[in-house]
Amino acid sequence: MTTIVVTGIGATSPLGGTARESWDALLRGESGTRSLTHDWVAQYELPVTFAAEAKVRPEDVLERQEVKRLDPSAQFALIAAREAWADAGAPDIAPERILVDYATGIGGLWTLLDAWDVLKEKGPRRVLPMTIPMLMPNAAAAAISMGLGARAGARTVVSACASGTEAIANAYEHLQLGLADIVVAGGTEAVVHPLPIAAFASMQALSKRNDDPAAASRPYDVDRDGFVLGEGAAAIVLETKEHALARGARIYAELAGGSVTSDSYHITAPDPEGSGAARAVLAALVQAGATPDEVSHINAHATSTPVGDIAEYNALHRVFGERVKSIPVSATKASTGHLLGGTGALEAVFTILALHERTAPPTINLDNQDEAIPLDVVTSPRALGDGPLLAISNSFGFGGHNSVVAFRTVD
Repeated sequence: MTTIVVTGIGATSPLGGTARESWDALLRGESGTRSLTHDWVAQYELPVTFAAEAKVRPEDVLERQEVKRLDPSAQFALIAAREAWADAGAPDIAPERILVDYATGIGGLWTLLDAWDVLKEKGPRRVLPMTIPMLMPNAAAAAISMGLGARAGARTVVSACASGTEAIANAYEHLQLGLADIVVAGGTEAVVHPLPIAAFASMQALSKRNDDPAAASRPYDVDRDGFVLGEGAAAIVLETKEHALARGARIYAELAGGSVTSDSYHITAPDPEGSGAARAVLAALVQAGATPDEVSHINAHATSTPVGDIAEYNALHRVFGERVKSIPVSATKASTGHLLGGTGALEAVFTILALHERTAPPTINLDNQDEAIPLDVVTSPRALGDGPLLAISNSFGFGGHNSVVAFRTVD
């Protein structure tokens, strides 16, 4: 198997406008969750009045024309991809050898619902001609590919909250197949909007800690009551190790493997036994040529929902047995909220940096750990030690989608 490595990272998240800013804030134990100040919160009498909005607004980064012609989801994606590309040294490579694997869970929701409002209030002649290109789920991948001149492909995964991780797993396979020399992979989401908030709240999925937003996302805590809706994007640049070394690129880590499975259980609830998720973890390790005993760190999906956190624990216990109690686990959604289709990509960036800097990031808001989830949860930055390290990052989504990626340190 060809060795695939990470040579660039980028992110714009509730914690910061770049990957480094987001990582540093994560290590400091900050929360990106804040009360919403939009007029529509009171207008619609929303039961949840907070979210993890991106810390830096796209209009403060992009050109005016880019903001005008892209939905916020694609705006975030373009910002993250540009950062990752620059971080990789802006490789001088034939466009036909650059591929984009970029995901979203929902797509251009703001564009769609704003256009619907215009249609109802002002009629069809006032609907913008760019509405369809802005709302389509592949708009982010298209914007990145056109921005970088990537002509080997611009592929889009839509698998709910597993989307960003699945895009990275796909990128691994596309590089192994020789379809490109460099792949830009990641995910994005921008749905902090009254309709998704109302809908998620209606299904009892969101935390309702309106009086203490920063403490609302609390994976594994006995008082967890739902996830926090977040927004943002992340991207990584992947290439073969041979190609990276030939151009003198800095290498963060090896993408050792990736996998995708499905539960075939329920449209929203995870399989409580975690069998499908466990198969995804094992498949990623098999592709990495590794055993469960080699895993040094886990970035868990850990959404802070009562049933989801336990289901993931059951999956991990299936794979690691009692050893799962001694593997350092980080649940970074406690700080970032849940970016849906973008969350796997952001957590992949955090996993890569955890290996690169040999430090597991903290899980905040864990005051009273659920005894039914006896994991070794990292609550302050923890050194991962010397020697070879292997880490996995888990993502699971509505529809029973499971995706896991494995990263390894590179000498």
